[in-house]
Amino acid sequence: MWPTLRYLGAVYRQARCSVVGGFLRASRPGSGVPGLLCGGGRSSSTSSFDIVIVGGGIVGLASARTLILKHPGLSIGVVEKEKDLALHQTGHNSGVIHSGVYYKPESLKAKLCVEGAALIYEYCDLKGIPYRQCGKLIVAVEQEEIPRLQALYERGLQNGVQGLRLIQQEDIKKKEPYCRGLMAIDCPYTGIVNYQQVALSFAQDFQEAGGSILKDFEVKDIDIAKENPSRSKDGMKYPIAVKNSKGKEIRCRYVVTCAGLYSDRISELSGCNPDPQIVPFRGDYLVLKPEKGYLVKGNIYPVPDSRFPFLGVHFTPRLDGSIWLGPNAVLAFKREGYKPFDFDARDVMEVILKSGFIKLVLQNFSYGANEIYKACFLSETVKHLQKFIPEITISDVLRGPAGVRAQALDRDGNLVEDFVFDGGTGEIGDRVLHVRNAPSPAATSSLAISRMIAEEVQQRFKL
Repeated sequence: MWPTLRYLGAVYRQARCSVVGGFLRASRPGSGVPGLLCGGGRSSSTSSFDIVIVGGGIVGLASARTLILKHPGLSIGVVEKEKDLALHQTGHNSGVIHSGVYYKPESLKAKLCVEGAALIYEYCDLKGIPYRQCGKLIVAVEQEEIPRLQALYERGLQNGVQGLRLIQQEDIKKKEPYCRGLMAIDCPYTGIVNYQQVALSFAQDFQEAGGSILKDFEVKDIDIAKENPSRSKDGMKYPIAVKNSKGKEIRCRYVVTCAGLYSDRISELSGCNPDPQIVPFRGDYLVLKPEKGYLVKGNIYPVPDSRFPFLGVHFTPRLDGSIWLGPNAVLAFKREGYKPFDFDARDVMEVILKSGFIKLVLQNFSYGANEIYKACFLSETVKHLQKFIPEITISDVLRGPAGVRAQALDRDGNLVEDFVFDGGTGEIGDRVLHVRNAPSPAATSSLAISRMIAEEVQQRFKL
């Protein structure tokens, strides 16, 4: 059987391969940001690889980069269903470099986030990618929130988060003059970055090291290759056939899937366990009008309530100077449904029939109803924002972008809290590693996740 999550935690602790310092600095003539490139050292027409990575988001690209730097003699390809890279969760998130405060001590989320944040900052410095280490305040506005805030502070210390301190009202005002609060956790290590730019830089490193990226390749089947006599020798070396929706087929020895919103379906295609199921949650943001941008300097977050599954609305500055407010969390009726009325019948039926979503709704009915209400009525979201910055009015905000979070859900209606990696048994399952649940802070953690994946790939596939 494949390693359990607990075993992978042990593997992680032993993993020490370099993912930043060892990248190749030589550039190919004419190579730029790899949004338009298709291949690196191997032609895009190459039909066989040692390893194929499914998914061209930040986790897939970071993993591809780390694998090819660690194993330069292997042929590695990335397949992506879109015509460009990093378009979905990577390109639709708030851009926060998380510090690791929230996550359960000793969990993969906690360990990989703390390490991943350091690696992202180091990588951005190395590559000249802009970021701002603007910090974050987690603010208690009610007396009843203070015990939870103090417990969260202790958790952050256990996780090894840098620079944490508890501050009182007067220090809150020094950092955020327009923010009200009784007490706050000051997280100076939190930052903001454009993760799509980071992901494209990973892709460029990967291609310059000899990797290939095949875009517009939507995987529809992963199976044992069916041989004919003229290709039997090739089939023995590359026994797995990865086929796309247009009938094209590539061969490989091993597959690593980082399919985000489709991770459960890709797992099922390979004959592995479809659980946990992915339930898409849309998060709608508001945008503060530019003339009101002075109200917010850094990230401002509420104290999370453990009774409910999401963090609540918060204030997030962006590198372009804009301020995002939100998000809410409502069921998306399409896995890539960024608009309220985007709908896909298959996606909805799978949520209802195959996941534990109905149980989740029953367990959190009031919370869910409130999120829907906030999504419909701007004034309700503004009321929540005014708890922190009373000066904000409904005339100061506009409706902004949205993202869709791929959240794994078990059959009992529980959100799967940690990263999940698994595979299967049998002829195909023994050659596949699936990244099954990698929501926030996966972008922050991407380089640390890639290191763990590379170590597991090496051990499992005996590279």
